[in-house]
Amino acid sequence: MDYRRELKEQYKNMKPDMGLYMISSKSNNKCFIEATQNLKGTINGAKFKLGAGNHPNKELQKEWKQKGEKEFTIEIVEQLSYDKDESKTDYSDELALLKLIWEEKLEKSGREFFRKSLMR
Repeated sequence: MDYRRELKEQYKNMKPDMGLYMISSKSNNKCFIEATQNLKGTINGAKFKLGAGNHPNKELQKEWKQKGEKEFTIEIVEQLSYDKDESKTDYSDELALLKLIWEEKLEKSGREFFRKSLMR
């Protein structure tokens, strides 16, 4: 097998980190959490959308625009491991459960969440 073909095969077999990340406001107690099968890609996409004024969470977007990126932290809350069984490819149920668990933990600790959309 030639080197290029080997590199392509390695790329196809790569598994991105999956889990839960959180965007937190430094000025209040609010946060936004999201579960994803590609942490790095989703976090980069969220940063890009927020910078472009296009994030789907309008309340978070509004505060980001008003206060600026420096008033927020973005962190990986928990990573989910792949099963040893290589045939499993869909982890959406596990990620949804992980998100629910963390929402409950954060609520109990007094954290608030950015609402999905602003009331008009």
